[in-house]
Amino acid sequence: MFPKRVVTLARSKGMIPRTTVGILATSRYWELTRRAPFHTTKLLKDETVKVPQMAESISEGTLKTWQKKVGDAVAADEEIATIETDKIDVSVNAPAAGRITELLVNEEDTVTVGQDLFRFAPGEAGESPAAAASSAASSSSEAAPQTEKKDSGKPEAKQEAPPPPPPSTPRAAQGGSKAETKETSKPASTPAPTSALAGFSRNENRVKMSRMRLRIAERLKESQNTAAFLTTFNEIDMSSLMEMRKRYKDEVLKQQEVKLGFMSAFARACTLALKEIPAANASIEGDEIVYRDYVDLSVAVATPKGLVTPVIRNAESLSFIEFERELTGIGKKARDNKLTLEDMSGGSFTISNGGVFGSLYGTPIINLPQSAVLGMHATKDRPVVVDGQIVIRPIMIVALTYDHRLLDGREAVIFLVRVKEYIEDPRKMLLA
Repeated sequence: MFPKRVVTLARSKGMIPRTTVGILATSRYWELTRRAPFHTTKLLKDETVKVPQMAESISEGTLKTWQKKVGDAVAADEEIATIETDKIDVSVNAPAAGRITELLVNEEDTVTVGQDLFRFAPGEAGESPAAAASSAASSSSEAAPQTEKKDSGKPEAKQEAPPPPPPSTPRAAQGGSKAETKETSKPASTPAPTSALAGFSRNENRVKMSRMRLRIAERLKESQNTAAFLTTFNEIDMSSLMEMRKRYKDEVLKQQEVKLGFMSAFARACTLALKEIPAANASIEGDEIVYRDYVDLSVAVATPKGLVTPVIRNAESLSFIEFERELTGIGKKARDNKLTLEDMSGGSFTISNGGVFGSLYGTPIINLPQSAVLGMHATKDRPVVVDGQIVIRPIMIVALTYDHRLLDGREAVIFLVRVKEYIEDPRKMLLA
C-alpha cells in the first residue's frame, strides 16, 4: 500500500495510468513497473538552505568546514557546515532528511546572515548514492533472466574484447648490462653547499588568522589602551586547603560525582572579598560607575582556537560542589566548541588559572569592561618562616591586576589579603 500523495504525484507524472483504480490494482501495477527509474525524491523540488541567524551582534562569519559533500545523504538536523565568527562557532544543520545537491560557497569564504549556503533534495530515506547504486544493481540483476530469455536465440552482436597486453618491462629489468643499471640508478650530482646553513630548512608558513584570534587580539589591545593597569602580588600557604581537599575529595567524588578542585575555593573566597570591596566587581560606563550586588564570574579557559572566558552566573550563591559542577560543564563545552554567545556574555570579575600550565608568576590582563582579574599560579614547596622557624610549605603566588581608574591601591591590597586569609583557613568562609 502506498501513500495517496505518492500515487497522486506518480499519476501526474504519467507513471501510473488514470484508469487504474483500487489499492490492489495500484499495488500490482507498481510491482510490474517498480524497475522503472522512479523515486519519490525526484518529485520534490530542491530546497535552498541559507546562513542562519547567529546573534544580534554577529552579521557575518567565515565558512570554516563542510562536513558533507555533494551527493552525500544527510539525516534531519545533521550538521552540514561550521561557520566561524569572532566569538563562537555556529553549526548549520539539515532542515530535513535528503541528499546534498550543490554547495554554493567555498571553505574560507565570508558569508552573511541570510545568504544562500547549499541546496539539497529532501526525501524520507535520504538515500545515499551508494545505496541507490546497489538498488539499481539489484533491479538489473532481477531483470537479467527475462533479458536472457528474449536474446537466447540471437547470436552475440560482438565478442568480448581481449584483455590488453601487459605493459612492456624496462630493459634493465630484463637482464640488461650492469653498466646500464648502474648508470640509471646513479643519482644526479648536486652542487656542494656554499654555506653552513645549506643543510637546514628556512621555510616560512603563512596562516590566516581566525576570526576569533583577531577578535581576541583586538580586545586585549583595547584593554591595554583603555585601563590604567596596576598589579599587586601576594603569597598563599595552601596547606590547609590541600589537606581539606585530600580528606574529602574521594567522598565528594563518590556521592556527588564531582572532582573537588581549588577553583571552587578561590571562587568562594573572591565572591566574599567582593562583598567587602564592591569596586572590584564594578565597571565604568561613560561617566558613571556601575556597582553590582551579584557576581557573574568569568573563568578563563584555554581552547585550541584561543582563550575564552565563559561566565558562571550568580557565583556568590553557589556552594563548592555546585561551582565545580558548573565549571566542569562550561569547560567541556569550551573544549568541544559548543559555547554559545550567552555563555560568554557579561561577567563582572575574572579568575585565570595559569598554574595548570606550570606558571609561577604573571600579570593577567583585565577583561573589559571589568575592573579586576585574579591570576592563580602553580603551587610549589618553598621555605617560609612560621613562628620563628624555617619550614617547607606549599606556596602559591597570586596576582590581582586592577583598573586604577576605579580601584585605589588600598582597596586592591585589602581584596587580595582577604582572599589569602580565606584560602589559608577555609573555615573562615563558613563564618563570612
